Amino acid sequence: MKSNNLGNKIIEVLSRGNAGAKYNYKQIAAKVGVYDKQGRATVQEILQDFLEARILLKAGRGHYKINPKYLSKETTGRNYVIGRLEMKPGGTAFVVNDKKGSSDSEDEDIYIADGNLGNALHNDLVKVVVFPSRKGKRPEGQVVEIVERSQKQIVGVLHINKGIAYFIADNPNFRRDVLIPGRSLKGGHNGDKVVIRIVEWEAGTRSPLGEVIHVLGKPGDNEVEMQAILADNDFPLGFPETVEQEAAQIDSRISEQEIQRRRDFRQTLTFTIDPADAKDYDDAISYEKLENGLHRVGIHIADVSFYVKPNTEIDHEAYLRGTSVYLVDRTIPMLPEVLSNNLCSLRPNEDKLCFSAVFDLDDNAKVHKEWFGHTVINSDRRFNYDEVQEIIEQKQGEMCDTILQLHQLAQILRKKRFDNNAINFETEEVKFKLDENSKPIGVYLKVQKEANWLIEEMMLLANRRVAEKVGKRTARQLPRTFVFRVHDEPLSDKLETFKNFVKKLGYDLKTTSHKAFTSSMNQMFEQVKGSNEYNMLSKLSIRIMARAAYSTDNIGHYGLAFPYYTHFTSPIRRYPDLMVHRLLDQYLAGKPSVNKAQYEEYCQHCSQMEQKASDAERKSVKFKQAEYLVDKIGQVFDATVSGISKWGVYAELDESKCEGMIPMRTFDDDFYYIDEDNYTLVGLHHGHDIRFGDSIKVRVVEVDLLRKQMTFERVEN
Repeated sequence: MKSNNLGNKIIEVLSRGNAGAKYNYKQIAAKVGVYDKQGRATVQEILQDFLEARILLKAGRGHYKINPKYLSKETTGRNYVIGRLEMKPGGTAFVVNDKKGSSDSEDEDIYIADGNLGNALHNDLVKVVVFPSRKGKRPEGQVVEIVERSQKQIVGVLHINKGIAYFIADNPNFRRDVLIPGRSLKGGHNGDKVVIRIVEWEAGTRSPLGEVIHVLGKPGDNEVEMQAILADNDFPLGFPETVEQEAAQIDSRISEQEIQRRRDFRQTLTFTIDPADAKDYDDAISYEKLENGLHRVGIHIADVSFYVKPNTEIDHEAYLRGTSVYLVDRTIPMLPEVLSNNLCSLRPNEDKLCFSAVFDLDDNAKVHKEWFGHTVINSDRRFNYDEVQEIIEQKQGEMCDTILQLHQLAQILRKKRFDNNAINFETEEVKFKLDENSKPIGVYLKVQKEANWLIEEMMLLANRRVAEKVGKRTARQLPRTFVFRVHDEPLSDKLETFKNFVKKLGYDLKTTSHKAFTSSMNQMFEQVKGSNEYNMLSKLSIRIMARAAYSTDNIGHYGLAFPYYTHFTSPIRRYPDLMVHRLLDQYLAGKPSVNKAQYEEYCQHCSQMEQKASDAERKSVKFKQAEYLVDKIGQVFDATVSGISKWGVYAELDESKCEGMIPMRTFDDDFYYIDEDNYTLVGLHHGHDIRFGDSIKVRVVEVDLLRKQMTFERVEN
């Protein structure tokens, strides 16, 4: 730091006010009493140091703001905590502390009484002052500032009574009615499901004022509910007109000059492998056998960065979305369809621009030579997974020799990965057969086979080697900011509970080292494969794992057992991949590193949007499961216990994988308590224990389509 005193003063003044406030360097200099040219230059240097240290964050062009996570009692002079507010339907509220472990009073979540919530809403990032408390008492606090609203738009139902309109959110954790003035109804009627935003909320008032921004229609309708799921997770319901106009103006022609600047693969055997219903094809594989006996494999990825330039309307919208979203009956693309389904889709028999990773591999899948750069391809064939799987199994068909050779290389790469302590997660994915009105008429499980693994291993190879290309550095080379895909070690407390649980099932999970853990985990999965126990143990094992995320700080990928890993292969549907393309292009050209703090903020945003997309996808599955069971009330099904909570026992139907709850109030044949360490509901007097993974029979009692909830009851065998 250039001046510790000046630096401390900057932190102090920025910590006093609104944590979301942003200032340029001149404003910050004035706040600390610096007005001369040399002093301002020193302030700028300190600000840059603080950006690198993540004490400050970029807040638009030339502006800075304090990092909320840095605020604490040391910087503010009072005992403040920053965290997410969790409001429960039953009335309690807690702030989940982002800075746990920094002091005794910060080790626990902070209870917030209703009168101390202010204008905070569920999941907001808030600043809380912690009240002094006696040892052993639960910490309590008061919200003093809303650092960041969790949702810009809220979904719920309009209620209009005697000319007064108010809005009740679908989310039961949203415990505030919103008043809607008549001028802000935008054509909404009583009972309509709508999307609103809060426009005004005076301090001291319980209900905010809002305005309707979308009228979705009547609750329960498929189109209405799918749109509601998107909006509730902060995804827009369409592209802005400015984005569509900009996309329509993109020149689809590829000039001869552009082709000359690229490595030409148009005469090399190239094909795509995708699901049968895929609309965009963002990766292709090329293959040629070299005279020296090596296999040249090209992983060709749509060159989205050629068409989507930084700071354009399309780029801004893609960043806001962060990812494409895959609901049961539709795909909501990150990019306008003219790009995702046309210009950037690697359709057969069309010249297409790509950013490629090309490897020369020996028969043992060892990389002897690699090349990264811009290419032009012309795909010879579009395969779907079933077609390639048939070729692999029958050992005959179009491009058979090439596909079998790539399959052999992929199998070797896959074996190496597991030998190197990767975890073999193979969770079941529920798919629905839909009629012309998107109503589910059947359920099936998507099974991963060798054709899927072929593409998976080639994409993993490209992602890993791109990350190594940028992340690995010599002693002389300065570190370069990059977007890594990281996955931390399992959560130790949950891991120990899981270990003890599976031991009672007869499986010895070793946790003495990474190698011992992954080896024993994979061995357990292999033993239970094909049983109901397999699916349950897979779900439990995922719960003990940390969540993968994007970060500029590389900690490796635990699950894949890669020290360097990134996402390079899907820029059509993931914004981090587009950032990776741009950064790789810059570094291959010898350009200097980009600002780390700025890209870390991008990474955090993309990780958040990825989680929101996952939540939206999960909710769409729950809605379709409820819709599938709505006409099956009274029917009895075989099921497996999939979860235990204080509210009841969750059961998953074996055939359709629909999950519902058996309410705790129905367990009236004994006094039951929950043994959390053993995932068991224990009957105190008669030994009627119900354990995670048990096979039971259930009857469908009730289906609440709007809440996406299914209620079951036990049926004695």
